[in-house]
Amino acid sequence: MAFGAGLEGIAKEKVDVVVIGAGVVGLAVAREIALKGRDVLVVESASTFGTGTSSRNSEVIHAGIYYPPNSLKARFCVKGRELLYQYCVDRGIPHKQIGKLIVATRISEVPKLSILQRCGTDNGVKGLRMMDGSEAMQMEPKLQCVKALLSPCSGIVDSHSFMLSLAGEAENARATFSYKTAVLGGHVEDNHLHLFISESKDLENHDGASLLLPQLVLIPKLVINSAGLSALPLAKRFHGLDHSVIPAAYHARGCYFTLSKTKTPPFSHLIYPIPEDGGLGVHVTLDLNGLIKFGPDVEWINGVNDIASFLNRFDYSVNPDRAKRFYPEIRKYFPDLKDGSLEPGYSGIRPKLSGPKQPPADFVIQDEETHGIPGLVNLFGIESPGLTSSLAIGEYIASKFSG
Repeated sequence: MAFGAGLEGIAKEKVDVVVIGAGVVGLAVAREIALKGRDVLVVESASTFGTGTSSRNSEVIHAGIYYPPNSLKARFCVKGRELLYQYCVDRGIPHKQIGKLIVATRISEVPKLSILQRCGTDNGVKGLRMMDGSEAMQMEPKLQCVKALLSPCSGIVDSHSFMLSLAGEAENARATFSYKTAVLGGHVEDNHLHLFISESKDLENHDGASLLLPQLVLIPKLVINSAGLSALPLAKRFHGLDHSVIPAAYHARGCYFTLSKTKTPPFSHLIYPIPEDGGLGVHVTLDLNGLIKFGPDVEWINGVNDIASFLNRFDYSVNPDRAKRFYPEIRKYFPDLKDGSLEPGYSGIRPKLSGPKQPPADFVIQDEETHGIPGLVNLFGIESPGLTSSLAIGEYIASKFSG
């Protein structure tokens, strides 16, 4: 998609604030900025909010254990958790503080538990407690482990109800939502980022060979690029933005399987193994109806093109054969798992900034200090714990950038 000379005659419109992407973080940012009295326009390529990563995760409220002290992930997760619980209590949003056990199933894993405990404590996570396997297995009789770290402040939330509330409060504060609307790219002119806007259906019908012209050019005072899986490829389409400041994009698909053929859930807490490369391991989560889910695994995917990411055209199918890899992983801590009891659930894609065998990357919130463009804030790599962190990210963005 090339732009430039063909923009003559296309309507231009000055606006105050544009938030690109109506995932949970975009919604939280839009709400917070609108509450400050700014005129906010949320542009989303899908037909409604939260259709990407925000609706394809484990719905866990994370405590803040896993992330390096003073990292954005640590700070926003701990602050965001407190804000999220309070938000849910105040508005009657379904949630439950059920607690989590991170388990060592072999003696060799115990030192890693101690590292996680220290890290979580350094991050300000309260109530963490190391326990012997026997005590953990008294709490959870179906569990098998040699030691466990209890995180009492972990929980679960109905993410759709949460996002519905954020969207409603943003609209009540006079934010405007434009769904089925794609940002194709943009360019810097007169020290402002001009955004190229089109209906999503034009992108869907585009043959890839011809020039795709925007229907509208928006000239905002402030742009929050909160486009999730398409935030990085979109930034590369902002002509005048130095591409050397845009990190590399990686994508990791994670599949979930549900537990069938069981009348009562085998666990009442979240159960997590020691973290693995690219994720937190195949863990046990419960939803608010008591349904047990296992996942996600990590499958690195390549060859994602811009149009696919702009339109969320990812392969979200779950191959039933992947269950073969789940059984041995789960049986390390749940030996009673019966053959044939796992059914394909759903999958999600993590927008990652680090690839296989690389250390996990932090969230990136990039502003004029980095890229030199006034009024542009890029949110990159907002994967887990993005849901837990969303309200804290919203507060941070609104206080720092929206005046």
